[in-house]
Amino acid sequence: MNKKGKKYKEYLFVDGYNIINSWSELRELSSLNLEVAREELIEIMAEYQYYSGIKVIIVFDAHMVKKNVGKKETIKDVDVVYTKENETADQYIERVLDHIGKSKRIRVATSDWMEQQIVLSRGGTRISARELEAEIKDQKRMMMKRRSKEEKKSELFIGRLDEETIKKLDLWQKNNE
Repeated sequence: MNKKGKKYKEYLFVDGYNIINSWSELRELSSLNLEVAREELIEIMAEYQYYSGIKVIIVFDAHMVKKNVGKKETIKDVDVVYTKENETADQYIERVLDHIGKSKRIRVATSDWMEQQIVLSRGGTRISARELEAEIKDQKRMMMKRRSKEEKKSELFIGRLDEETIKKLDLWQKNNE
């Protein structure tokens, strides 16, 4: 459920390291600092979740970390999962799909062809890293257009107001900042 208590219409599982290694901007960041690349992916996906209404779960492999018990946290309303020792992101996603894949609408973002086939067989749909990146860029473009239209409407509205009303609005804004 989201902050307003509404159920999500769709869930998007993101194979974190697969996406980081597939998107050139994040790949470059990760070569400098993997933590920063993870944070940037979380930031991008939090914005995507906010505007799309799709619940995002990012899964990072931690299966090579000895004695790792796994960890789940919520960052900017995005669920972030670090798998436990001997569990890959693919295995975690497959396990969740086995439980909810037939009853909920689930997409999985990965460019791993084998994982894509498993996702399809378990009731999910797949989206490649490149397709997800394009979807996010399209969404950002639409938001920029919408914002631009709203600003133009606001400017037109303000242009129709008399001088005295504009001064009152300015005064009100200064008092409420």
